[in-house]
Amino acid sequence: MKRGPRVHFSFRSPYSWMAINRLEKELGDPHRVLEFVPFWDPDPVTGSGLEARGGAFHYVQMSKAKHLYILQDTKRQAARLGLAMRWPIDVDPWWELPHLAFLRARELGAGAEFYAAVIGARWERGEDVCTPEAIERLARECGLPPGELVGAPADQRIRAAGVECLYRAYEDDIFGIPYFRVGRHRFWGLDRVDAFLAELARDHVPGGAARPSAPAETQAETQAETQVETPGEAYDTDTAGGCG
Repeated sequence: MKRGPRVHFSFRSPYSWMAINRLEKELGDPHRVLEFVPFWDPDPVTGSGLEARGGAFHYVQMSKAKHLYILQDTKRQAARLGLAMRWPIDVDPWWELPHLAFLRARELGAGAEFYAAVIGARWERGEDVCTPEAIERLARECGLPPGELVGAPADQRIRAAGVECLYRAYEDDIFGIPYFRVGRHRFWGLDRVDAFLAELARDHVPGGAARPSAPAETQAETQAETQVETPGEAYDTDTAGGCG
């Protein structure tokens, strides 16, 4: 069966946040047009389930040099897109919690609302979204049952759904985030959003949503011409996570 257009995203990745922000500007509500498939570094339980499913995790942690570059580049890119950003400092983050909570929120009919709440907390306010307290508060903001979202990692059915998301990433040979698929076409990274939108405009858009107009040019060349170093950045010990 042919799968519809989709985006593999991660709450951990600033490039995922920025790319989907661009999709929101072009598509209105991308959750109506695209399937959102979460991607994260699996804990031992999810990792074992992924291995048992016959999959593996393609992403390899980046070097310190690349991490320091990304810390500068993300602030530069956010400024270019007109986004206010506060880099979060994560302390031993457990990425299962927000991503599996997203899957449960979507089941409850509020996936887009919960996604927006987590993104706002993490990238606009610099909060740690991997704690039960944060997920409880964000669930309440979205009118969702806090216990069900905080308890998502303990729900074997939701765990299995999470394993399936990472297995699909394995099948698609995904090595970084954000990653877009439409038909047989694959696009990786913030600078491929325009190319993805152009292909999406040629493809069937489900759900009765308006077809996005194909942009005049991609940003790949533009970005290469406008890279400017920003001195005096602050660094932390977190990694950008699946985005490089």
